[in-house]
Amino acid sequence: MLNISKSEFVALDISGKTYIFWALDAKIHLNAMGLTDTIKNKNQASNQDRAKAMIFLRHHLDEGLKMEYLTIKDPLILWNNLKERYNHLKMVILSQAHYEWTYLRLQDFKNITNYNSALFRIKLQLNFCGENITDHDILEKTFSTFPTSSMLLQQQYREMEFKKYSELIAHFLVAEQYNELLMRNHENGPHSTALFPKVNVAHFHQTRRERSLDPSRGRGRDHCRGRDRYFNQGDRLAINNDPQHHQCKKNGEASEAAPRTNTENRCSRCGAKGHWSRICRTPKHLVKLYQAP
Repeated sequence: MLNISKSEFVALDISGKTYIFWALDAKIHLNAMGLTDTIKNKNQASNQDRAKAMIFLRHHLDEGLKMEYLTIKDPLILWNNLKERYNHLKMVILSQAHYEWTYLRLQDFKNITNYNSALFRIKLQLNFCGENITDHDILEKTFSTFPTSSMLLQQQYREMEFKKYSELIAHFLVAEQYNELLMRNHENGPHSTALFPKVNVAHFHQTRRERSLDPSRGRGRDHCRGRDRYFNQGDRLAINNDPQHHQCKKNGEASEAAPRTNTENRCSRCGAKGHWSRICRTPKHLVKLYQAP
């Protein structure tokens, strides 16, 4: 039973702009249903087959066309009337296809897929209008419209001597995918932006613990630094007046990495060297003795 619940392809518009492709689709579907003979001249198709073909053709016509050919019962008559009405559009399609083929250029497309789609659409139109486009014509059109920035690449492809356009397209698509992959990798991490290696947390805490237990750290590399660091200010005053302490400094036993202190200016609060008044910690009774007239 003929299934006409939905259209198999786009219905023919009353303007007839899609007649060429509509006729091609209609022939293919009628052939699949075994009804091709119904649109041939002097056919011997049965009335039942003619009715099926007529139903199918009318189902794929615009409502306006259905009303114009309402009285026609033979699919052959309907087919010939539509052909006489719209077949002249083939010349319009041919001239448009010639124009598009002339100005078709690979460099005008962002990717190979879009170029390939436009090329085959034009090729189909030319072939349908009776003009044959060979693989040699397509290859020459593609090579001659390469971007000027890819002249060396164009010469390399020519030297490969492709015989079929499909082989060239396969190389194009592979190269395009590789280029997209390289660009994506570059965008994810541009040049000279390598990630720093992650710190092992366990190793970090272990190193910290070892440093805290190191006797040479915190107390200084010698006794002079350790005592300077941990004694209070009053003891430091005593140490500064200690001859042994001065001798320790003269012998070069003081740490080279000791923090720099104020060694030239005296504290205005207690008169001692080695610190400023704002960080002075000298006991008050010593400060009073120093500041007494």
